[in-house]
Amino acid sequence: MVMNTIEGPGNHDLNCLTIKELEKHAYNLMDKQTRDYYNEGADSGSTLRENIEAFGKYRIRPRVLRDVSSIDTSVEIFGQMNSIPLGVAPTAMQKLAHADGELGTARACKNMKVAMGLSSFATTTLEDVAEASGDNPNVLQLYLFESREHSHKLIQRAKKAGYKAVFLTVDTPFLGRRNLEIRNQFKLPPHFKIANFTEDEDAALVDEATGNSSNQSKQRKPKAEPVSGYHDGEKRVLPTGPITFHSHAANPTLSWERDIEWLKQECSPEMEVWVKGIATGEDALLAVHHGVNGIVVSNHGGRQLNGALATLDALPEVVEAVQGKIPVHVDGGVRHGTDVFKALALGADFVWVGRPALWGLAYKGQAGVELMLRLLSDEIRLCMGLAGVTRVQDISKDYLVKVSVLGLRGSMEYLSQRTLTNLWQIDKSGFVARL
Repeated sequence: MVMNTIEGPGNHDLNCLTIKELEKHAYNLMDKQTRDYYNEGADSGSTLRENIEAFGKYRIRPRVLRDVSSIDTSVEIFGQMNSIPLGVAPTAMQKLAHADGELGTARACKNMKVAMGLSSFATTTLEDVAEASGDNPNVLQLYLFESREHSHKLIQRAKKAGYKAVFLTVDTPFLGRRNLEIRNQFKLPPHFKIANFTEDEDAALVDEATGNSSNQSKQRKPKAEPVSGYHDGEKRVLPTGPITFHSHAANPTLSWERDIEWLKQECSPEMEVWVKGIATGEDALLAVHHGVNGIVVSNHGGRQLNGALATLDALPEVVEAVQGKIPVHVDGGVRHGTDVFKALALGADFVWVGRPALWGLAYKGQAGVELMLRLLSDEIRLCMGLAGVTRVQDISKDYLVKVSVLGLRGSMEYLSQRTLTNLWQIDKSGFVARL
């Protein structure tokens, strides 16, 4: 898709010209519980902040006197053209932000020709989202539950609905500590449902007299409380009760050897298998070794291990380890089109944005998500033109320098990004070591 002009002044929302302003609008429109749930990071929130601040370590080296009258911001993803090198990341329970919820996000992505990720813990079914998306590509973010049957059913539904890939979340063996969530005693309001698992709740509806589940005279048995899995000292006890994020999402039993192969077999041939939550060269090589289709460098939006690397800081090591064998995507901290440019220059093939989509929903529903995508699209296109690049494929490390502040006087050292020191290898058994 070739874009020849920058959006004119008549097409702006004068009340919201930046993602930062969108965040402020959303802050005022969300209730406290929703705002805290969406915006909080783990513990002190340092990794959440560093995800954003990491982009400030880099400066763009613009080239001039290059004909930039015709700029192509499009990229191919899952065999289809995406209007910009960015997609909307999966985020849970979007109806908390606005009644449009995931359907509003899907329609906005369709109109803007941008790929969408759907959370397993969405408040809209994956089938309804697929229908709203039309031919626009969707991916399903997956928590691989300890009770595999739940995941099996979800995967089969996603395949039937035409999802292009599963993004397996691998950074949640346990849930990070989110103090505001604890203090607020966060729960999904009763008028919303975790839509992809309502059939498990419906199974609890029986006729108390006959024991059958006909639509006549249904009554709900006392609802069992969700219970997280645990180890009793001798064996692992699986989670029980209705599926909730807090009781079922965390899975400390996941392993490369057992679960990736199972997931590939489940998804083949209709859907690709990606791992979301890789942050080191060692794990990137293991991902390649075990035959996944791609990697998303992610730290769960700073909501899991506080003190972990910012995703932009982790990205170069992962890119170098993979050596182009599979695509590498990245999420976390993107607030401007120049952030997207910097991530691409550091080797990412594609970028995902999460919280800004929720802020867009809170601001104006579907129209707010479209506004968010227009803002980033305009910024990406303008950044490319001013940097002297006309195609996404031409964005490289040559356009970037890293700025390091050293010494008490704040002197700056420009560090070349042309050489990276972390080199890794993998042997036949899957062991990873530094060279």
